[in-house]
Amino acid sequence: MRVHIADHPLVTHKLSVLRDKTTPSPVFRQLTEELMTLLAYEATRGVRVAECEVETPVTTTRGVKIADPKPLVVPILRAGLGMLEGMTKLVPTAEVGFVGIVRNEETLKPTTYAERLPDNLAGRQCFVLDPMLATGGSLAAAIKFLFDRGADDVTAVCLLGTPEGVQAIDALVGDRDVSLVLGAMDERLNEKGYIVPGLGDAGDRLYGTAG
Repeated sequence: MRVHIADHPLVTHKLSVLRDKTTPSPVFRQLTEELMTLLAYEATRGVRVAECEVETPVTTTRGVKIADPKPLVVPILRAGLGMLEGMTKLVPTAEVGFVGIVRNEETLKPTTYAERLPDNLAGRQCFVLDPMLATGGSLAAAIKFLFDRGADDVTAVCLLGTPEGVQAIDALVGDRDVSLVLGAMDERLNEKGYIVPGLGDAGDRLYGTAG
């Protein structure tokens, strides 16, 4: 598995504001979208393209376009939705699928409760969006779901990750073609499975709590 950790002052600056517990939800959402676009630049470095002919105002030249089948972007509900707009702004021709995964807060095990994906993902490049790579359970479940549908090239994008989470994903994927792009690598998980220093519950900070 290839792991890329962003090393850019703008990424670090925006993450610092996200970490601040006083940052309100509207600002948090905007920064998450901006961060996703920055991370998507790295995540799509290997996106498949096809040569094409382009007619400029001066002459005809050769260029490239996003190849078919188009990339599939898969946010993990609900927090991954906050990253979707930032990704599709950069790759507007991408198609979008959804996977809903919830983590049991006692066992920390993931459960898939919804999905909206093509039945056959053979030949598709898939980009999975999940703000927090903590234990790795939710992301691992989503990646396995995609491979079970026939995907052969998966890139996961997370705002934050942990060594424990990266290890869990690496153990799952083996020699399959998976890339992981992180905004930052945090220190560790605490006894409740939360990232330290982290930024809290990304879903709650994006959208608030409903109860």
